[in-house]
Amino acid sequence: MAAEYEYAVEMKGIYKSFEGVHALQDVSLAVKPGEIHALVGENGAGKSTLIKVLSGAHGADLGEVFVKGVKADINNTKAANDLGVSVIYQEFALVPHLSVAENIFIDEFGSEYVRIDWKKLRTRAKTALESIGFGDIDPRTLVRELSVAYQQVVEICKALTRNAEILVLDEPTAVLTTKEVDKLFRLIQNLKDQGAAIIYVSHRLEEIFRITDRITVLKDGRYVDTVNTSDMEPRSLVNMMIGRDLSSFFPTRDSSMQKIGDVVLKVENISAGKAVKDVSFELREGEMLGLSGLVGAGRTEAMRAILGIDKPDGGKVWLRGKEIRLKSAKDAFDRGIGFLPEDRKNQGVLLNMPIKYNITFSCIKKFIAFLGWLLRKAEDSFTADMREKVGIKTNNLKNNVSSLSGGNQQKVAISRLLASDSKILILDEPTRGVDVGAKMEIFKLVNELLYQNFAVLMISSEMVEIIGMCDRAVVFKDGKSVGEVGKFDLTEENLIRYAMGV
Repeated sequence: MAAEYEYAVEMKGIYKSFEGVHALQDVSLAVKPGEIHALVGENGAGKSTLIKVLSGAHGADLGEVFVKGVKADINNTKAANDLGVSVIYQEFALVPHLSVAENIFIDEFGSEYVRIDWKKLRTRAKTALESIGFGDIDPRTLVRELSVAYQQVVEICKALTRNAEILVLDEPTAVLTTKEVDKLFRLIQNLKDQGAAIIYVSHRLEEIFRITDRITVLKDGRYVDTVNTSDMEPRSLVNMMIGRDLSSFFPTRDSSMQKIGDVVLKVENISAGKAVKDVSFELREGEMLGLSGLVGAGRTEAMRAILGIDKPDGGKVWLRGKEIRLKSAKDAFDRGIGFLPEDRKNQGVLLNMPIKYNITFSCIKKFIAFLGWLLRKAEDSFTADMREKVGIKTNNLKNNVSSLSGGNQQKVAISRLLASDSKILILDEPTRGVDVGAKMEIFKLVNELLYQNFAVLMISSEMVEIIGMCDRAVVFKDGKSVGEVGKFDLTEENLIRYAMGV
């Protein structure tokens, strides 16, 4: 028997403001049962706010929400869950010190049960996991002992045991390996086949075109259009998202303004534990060097050993021809080497501190006068100049960093490196979780820095970024630097050959 409704969930004319700032203006979204529906747009386009309205975390100022054709009053997350709506955020809502089974059925622990039948609970959890193709997960395992991919599976399984029929996945592959992504996509396809309505939020265009049926585009808090995925191509979708034409996904670098000079950082035979084995490379002034390789190849671990964050077992590092041994990231900062960590939210910025303090806390001595007085006007002028230079989109530098989109948070983190007078920049996954438009802006900034004789080393899991931006690339495999690829040989085929040991 056919369903009596066309859409599993339909949002009409949604408005939402925060302190006078319009986050959503007349936004609509309609998702069919048995459909994987992408929700895309630049950071700040309104995707997260719309999801939070659907989940009950935010109340809409205006607009209507229909679930299975019936108007719904979703004023809190419980109301959303009761209607079969569940959101899987990037930050999982799991209790790490509890088992898989306990996390899946955690809602039941607040009931009137006096005694818990643990054997039965684990059996139910095992059945639930097997039903979605992950019976290899032991229900007794503590969640903190699982990989990120399996933690995500537990989140999805928990949602399904609540009879969720509308599932929202927010950047679900951000920290997954290729194999884990494949398993997740098989799970999503299985849920689609069972009639679930899936809203898929991602900045990764290749995923959008691989797995989704339709796409809704938001821009600046407004609805742009809903299109069939099969009718689009990546360049056209990007144009819809950012509202302007792009000659390429990466900004053109003016070779006449880029002068590649002498070696400024040389690494020879660095080793650290099992993750880093015999890593060597050179970075030159005015150059952008890429570190490529499959996830888990040891690139981040190598940089941590080089910078002294983790203790190296052996090897040597030279800075501008002089052998050094770095003891910490602060030691590297003091020597003019700025490090942008992969984990932006926990290590790159102080989310609950003002933007201006995030920019200057690594160089606060510049603004301390005699007897310890803080030169506030000088600090304000400096941070205002840095905002313009880096392109941070905010009206008030006193706002907390958490108020910014992911792309602008990343710009704040880069500003901190520049404020500390670092001339060698090590950027670890600088565009992860950042939309296409913000990526372009970050890469334009990097080009400007190269023209000023900065040396930039970028770790990226996206080969297209390595190919599109780097002058050379060093490829890692199993903790080793196994090959170097020059600018004119930078192709996916060559990078994959080295990365896979072919």
